Amino acid sequence: MKKKWIYLAVPLLALLLMSVWYINDYYHSDESIQQYFSQNGNVSISEIKDGLFLDGPGTESALIFYPGAKVEYTAYLPLFYRTAEQGTDVFLLEMPCNLAFLGRNRADQILETYDYNHWYLSGHSLGGAMAADYCADNTDHLDGLILLAAYPTKSLRTEGFSVLSIYGSEDHVLNMEKYEQGKEFLPEDFTEVYISGGNHAQFGNYGVQKGDGTASISADEQQAQTTLAISNMIMEK
Repeated sequence: MKKKWIYLAVPLLALLLMSVWYINDYYHSDESIQQYFSQNGNVSISEIKDGLFLDGPGTESALIFYPGAKVEYTAYLPLFYRTAEQGTDVFLLEMPCNLAFLGRNRADQILETYDYNHWYLSGHSLGGAMAADYCADNTDHLDGLILLAAYPTKSLRTEGFSVLSIYGSEDHVLNMEKYEQGKEFLPEDFTEVYISGGNHAQFGNYGVQKGDGTASISADEQQAQTTLAISNMIMEK
């Protein structure tokens, strides 16, 4: 009996250790993030229960963001600070274990707590897939979805619901075959933005991502183009 217990305990311990390692092995925000907390611009950053609230000059529209898998949520602060500056407040959400599929419904509390006329959901990579999954069941509460290097697996073809899909030419992480297949779930009038020279990781500020292509433009330029596309989408509503 003792030997049998040992035979069971060893693989369970190994699994536990691997799980702990996996959870703690993630992409951290780079040092550039810190400057945003001390800026005196027209965007204030405050902590909320599940992340950060970027409160800019706008009062009509807000965006809820789901980060990519195993990426620290604050890595997307530079991108969405720009979005808030343009008049759309942003809720930058932290996910359990940095995995959005463990926090798919975190948008619920934001939608129930805050009052805006227009709501948008966005996500990067796995976060985008989970944002799309959430939207598929909640299009009556949302105006649109912004996918960053991501694709849906459920129909988003609802009247009045807008989708913007953005990806970079040097993205070697995004599965392009599944991305193309995912278009069947998008509204016929969805907007696609192809960033020449952009890659997968530069939507955030967390360094080089394993398997990604080498960008030929800076992260600042990729994020500037992304901000413009998001602003155009929201202004068209």
